[in-house]
Amino acid sequence: MKRRLRLRRQADFQTTISGKRFYSGRAMVAFAVPSQRDESRVGVTVSRALKSSVDRNRARRRLRELARLKLLGADSPLTGVGIRYDVVLIARPAALEVDFAELVAEAEQAALRLSKLKS
Repeated sequence: MKRRLRLRRQADFQTTISGKRFYSGRAMVAFAVPSQRDESRVGVTVSRALKSSVDRNRARRRLRELARLKLLGADSPLTGVGIRYDVVLIARPAALEVDFAELVAEAEQAALRLSKLKS
């Protein structure tokens, strides 16, 4: 993911997580807040519930890839609304167990739910 499309500062993560828009699924939790920037940004985090660093890094890579494909793409429901969002994805332990196709379907569902919520 390009640097300008990533959330990097802790304050940005905390602002996004404290917002009212969220989606809770089997493999991930997603939070979103509208942003004044030109493009949507995505941040990925993984808790220490995934014990080994190898598993945490694998979950992080999987979520970054689906964010690139489904949340930041031109066909994303988040860009179709015309509002730019800051999105935080938090991986659950199931993110390592489900197939990537199921993970992509869950990301599509999250984008739809986050884009249809009222301000």
